[in-house]
Amino acid sequence: MHKNIYTAASMPQILLSWIGNTDLRAPLEPDAVGLGPIVQACTQREFTKLVLLTDYPEEKIAEYRKWLKKKVACPVDVLSTSLRSPTNFGEIYEFAREAADKTKRVAPEGTNLVFHLSPGTPAMAAVWIILAKTRFAAELIESSAKHGVRTASVPFDIAADFIPDLLRGSDRKLTELSAAPPPEAPEFRDIIYRSKIMQRAIARAQRIAPRNVSVLLEGESGTGKELFARAIHNASPRKLKPFIAVNCGAIPRELFESEFFGHEKGAFTGADRMRIGHFEAANGGTLFLDEIGEIPLSEQVKLLRVLQESEVTRLGSKQATELDVRFIAATNRNLLEEISAGQFRADLFYRIAVAVLKLPPLREREGDIGLLIEKLLEQVNSESEEEPGYKDKKLSVTARKLLLRHSWPGNVRELLNTLRRAAVWCDGEEIGAEDVREALLPESTDHERNVLDQPLGDGCNLQKVLEMVARNYLERALDEADGNKTVAAKLVGLPSYQTFTNWMNRYGIRTGKARA
Repeated sequence: MHKNIYTAASMPQILLSWIGNTDLRAPLEPDAVGLGPIVQACTQREFTKLVLLTDYPEEKIAEYRKWLKKKVACPVDVLSTSLRSPTNFGEIYEFAREAADKTKRVAPEGTNLVFHLSPGTPAMAAVWIILAKTRFAAELIESSAKHGVRTASVPFDIAADFIPDLLRGSDRKLTELSAAPPPEAPEFRDIIYRSKIMQRAIARAQRIAPRNVSVLLEGESGTGKELFARAIHNASPRKLKPFIAVNCGAIPRELFESEFFGHEKGAFTGADRMRIGHFEAANGGTLFLDEIGEIPLSEQVKLLRVLQESEVTRLGSKQATELDVRFIAATNRNLLEEISAGQFRADLFYRIAVAVLKLPPLREREGDIGLLIEKLLEQVNSESEEEPGYKDKKLSVTARKLLLRHSWPGNVRELLNTLRRAAVWCDGEEIGAEDVREALLPESTDHERNVLDQPLGDGCNLQKVLEMVARNYLERALDEADGNKTVAAKLVGLPSYQTFTNWMNRYGIRTGKARA
């Protein structure tokens, strides 16, 4: 992450725009069309970079690119794509989102994105509005020969609630993006998704399900590893046999053998009856070893022996029992790093990692969060329907917007528990933004730690640190309040919109979107 700190007057801005037909005519017909929307914006606003999107062939834009270099002083990136149609919402949305994501990711901290609505087709302008209202806190601008360049006013919130209706029927691809396709196999129907990255994960899981090979599921906590393990089992020839899930991190070292191998009566003090272990309980079916990286190194060799010999001997017995068990393991650790550190056996890793399936974190599942919010809120309502006085909950637009913008370090599990907490805090039928804010757990980010733990002495500038923090909260409050300074003032604890305006002026925050 870039750590550049800019003063209010030099806060960088990047302009993202499609190249339109009027722009291409500008070098050839200046008297008729003027400079074109892009260069017109650059003459009236200062941008540190231009990111231009186009579906024109290179030979058609080559002359414009040469002319543009003479007209603007900042760097220019031209990103090309091939659209089936300049009104294909699905392809336009995907390309514009990827361009904005990449631009934001590599830009210096504090950079403002600006989306230009005038160049391109109406479909392209509509997508910029959708992205600015749902995913990016970007300014929208428009330009014309009569009015010049000005901030576009979009006085309504289309975040999440209205996107499917807006795009429904526009073209087949975006309709598919707006409604989750049914899984190809019914065993995977409990996994809620529509993103491409999850489609690939599901496809791989379906491919390995009927094979009698060990599987290693890798992913952060809350990504659904047990859900995948159960689906793989249910789609396998073993589906009518037991599925035994074991949390390896919850088993004390001294109980490891008893839990996994079982024991005979009298095998040790307190063994007042025979007990089969997890291996035998799963015989014929699947044993799911969750958080296998938590198993102590001294116990890993015992697990390896069972995998190698396909038999287990209970404590206190000399008679081995043959096993026919499929092993599925899961971990949120990097086991290769654990091997290098001497904390995990390499031979055990290669036994369990015949098929490795990486499950993506929720923040990488483009398009899934909105769908999960709907389905999980239905689950919360269903769980609570018999509670006295409970009313089915729905989310306000602002509350949904907060959920969509959260990073979800705890993934789907955190999202579900947040909705459960919000339903508890909500007295009425609609969960509001305040309910969601109270339900969200505080995030601990590297950025926050860096702000609080910067070294004293050389390079430490308290004034700049305070400016960075103030700008962050003021801009977030403005964005969440959709430009309403009265509401934004309340969000950051300021007494009035006039005071909020004074803070904005102090730190040079643009007022194009703000209103009292």
